[in-house]
Amino acid sequence: MLVSRLAALGLAATLSVAMPVAGMGATCGNTAAGFEAWKADFARTAQRAGVRQAGLNALAQSRYATGTIAADRNQKSFKYSLEKFMQVRGATTIVAQGKKHKARNAEFFAALEKKYGVPAGLLIAIHGMETAFGNYMGNSQVVSSIVTLTYDCRRSEFFEPHAIGALKLVDQGAISTATRGAKHGELGHTQFLPGNALEYGQDWNRDGRVDFYDMGDALASTAYFLRKKGWKPGRGYQPGERNYRVLKQWNAATVYQQSLAIMGRQIDGN
Repeated sequence: MLVSRLAALGLAATLSVAMPVAGMGATCGNTAAGFEAWKADFARTAQRAGVRQAGLNALAQSRYATGTIAADRNQKSFKYSLEKFMQVRGATTIVAQGKKHKARNAEFFAALEKKYGVPAGLLIAIHGMETAFGNYMGNSQVVSSIVTLTYDCRRSEFFEPHAIGALKLVDQGAISTATRGAKHGELGHTQFLPGNALEYGQDWNRDGRVDFYDMGDALASTAYFLRKKGWKPGRGYQPGERNYRVLKQWNAATVYQQSLAIMGRQIDGN
């Protein structure tokens, strides 16, 4: 999702020394040294938060994700101009494919809008932007990635509830230690952070479980997230309109919000 990708850009740069993590007795760190000791302490925090044995086992099995840390230190695309950002993200292709996607799944998107009030174009733009319509949902282990980011000193407090969320999703059987997602632990078709997945997940196909790797569940969860964050059915989402500010809840980068508004409008033909 990436409220996560930009949520804390502009905060203090990576700290050069270890420091206590708020709410924990453990010590954060900027290298793999200390990770195992930190996990042992964090297990107590997780247990107090209601994580059960399966989740605790997943925490114990997690590994320091060097690729995640490298990605976290190198988020350049959000600094591009709007034109450059849309070019890099393939906006023209997303819109063209998005229109076909909408036509093929017209009843599904109509049902989503009827229930949650979010138009097809915006949901499709998010789907295209996040994972190229499910064609690439990431190749990083979700639990290890999110646990590593919680241990890392740069944004420990931001990621802690998502680490707890990931471990609870393991408890529920929604994900496992093998589940793959994006570098920051985002999972599924629209790249939900685990804490948000736990809170806003919707079982659209009514099979008894929320599966973010199922398009129906993922897009319904995305629509529900936006609705709970203040989306008003029937109101516009272009700059200056009522729902535009809700896009910030999905991703904090202005250039991302602008791109979604443009692509969503174009996909819907407005």
